[in-house]
Amino acid sequence: MQTVTTEPDSGLGHQTVGPPPGPGTDRRIEKKRWTLRNIAILSGGGLFLLVFLYYLVLGDHRSRLNVEAEKITISDVTRGQFQEFDPVQGSVQPIQTFFLDAVEGGRVDSTFVEAGSFVKQGDRILKLVNTNLQLDVLYREALLFEQINNARNTRLAIEQNTLTLRGQLTDVTYQIQRLLRQDARDTVLLQKGLISQQDFQQVNDEHLYWIQKKTLTLDNIRTDSVLRRTQIEQLDASVKRMQNNLELVKRSMDNLVVRAPISGQLTSRSAEIGESKSPGQRLGQIDVLDGFKVRGPIDEFYIARVNPGQKGEADLNGKTYTLTVKKVYPEVRDGRFEVDMLFDGAAPPGIRRGQTLQIRLELGDLAEAVMVPRGGFYQKTGGQWIYVVDRSGAFATKRPIKLGRQNPQAFEVLEGLEPGEKAVTSSYDNFGDIDKLVLTK
Repeated sequence: MQTVTTEPDSGLGHQTVGPPPGPGTDRRIEKKRWTLRNIAILSGGGLFLLVFLYYLVLGDHRSRLNVEAEKITISDVTRGQFQEFDPVQGSVQPIQTFFLDAVEGGRVDSTFVEAGSFVKQGDRILKLVNTNLQLDVLYREALLFEQINNARNTRLAIEQNTLTLRGQLTDVTYQIQRLLRQDARDTVLLQKGLISQQDFQQVNDEHLYWIQKKTLTLDNIRTDSVLRRTQIEQLDASVKRMQNNLELVKRSMDNLVVRAPISGQLTSRSAEIGESKSPGQRLGQIDVLDGFKVRGPIDEFYIARVNPGQKGEADLNGKTYTLTVKKVYPEVRDGRFEVDMLFDGAAPPGIRRGQTLQIRLELGDLAEAVMVPRGGFYQKTGGQWIYVVDRSGAFATKRPIKLGRQNPQAFEVLEGLEPGEKAVTSSYDNFGDIDKLVLTK
């Protein structure tokens, strides 16, 4: 048996073999540790560990979704002239519209013009009948005539009283003159002793009495003159008021005949024979067709930024027309307010009342800005982020952005995007919260 002597392992895997064993000795065989198989296993495990660590530390752990590039919209981020404007859907209306309302109520007795006809100012359109109003006119006429008669009688009585006072004054004056002459004669007779002192004194007292009565009569005449003038003025004013009232009632009768206040087209007439109309009820309208205006609603968000004089544009029949805001209606209804716009120059040929125009209302001046086209992404993100396409075109990732002004074509980009980049601008409804879109063909 041979004996194999093995030296301690130096780590190099070498074996030391002694002298050949003698017959009948066993030989100890050292097992090999670094075989090709073990080396391959260790190498593979190390490589796997490195890959795992790389993925764990540096790998892309974002959620991803495969998306066909043909089913989304990829837009370019550009720099250029940007102008903010608001799209307004305006309705063409006549430059002026006059509404026909019933001033006095009544029953429609007859019509003279059909809807759609052209009328001239003053033309009769329809006639109403109001029996109560007619009776009121007759009643007021009777009151007026009665008041006039009363005024005449009062004036006659005043004149008669004045004449009576004047007659009294004449009589008093006569008595004074008579007694004055008698007093002069009695003075001479008294000096000659032809009359008694008592008779002389009686004539003198009577003379003084008539002088005092004349003074009272003159006071009565002056007082009567003032009262007469005041009373006559009051009577005349009363008669004049009743005449004015009667004129108003007669004018109300004239209002039963509805006439055209201006020349134009009777575009509507909401009154048929036999129909009852209340005061203030709409009977029709007349449109002046010498020109047109455009009235459109605007979101209340812009109410502080829209003023008379601002410009807008509308495309019609392949041509662009400019309009100017003429009037702003500040009343807000259902979150919107209205404006009236007039065409700069002649209105488009063939335009008709009620036609709808798409108007681009300018809200600011032209300025250079970075822009991204509008798209469905805004409804999902609110303009807070967007998918930006990698330069390789293989995928798109989320990126926070900040948007500013907008118009119907584009958003102004304040932060997050640079000209030359590409972004997904179509709807994100099917993407959920995916961080990365893998673009496939």
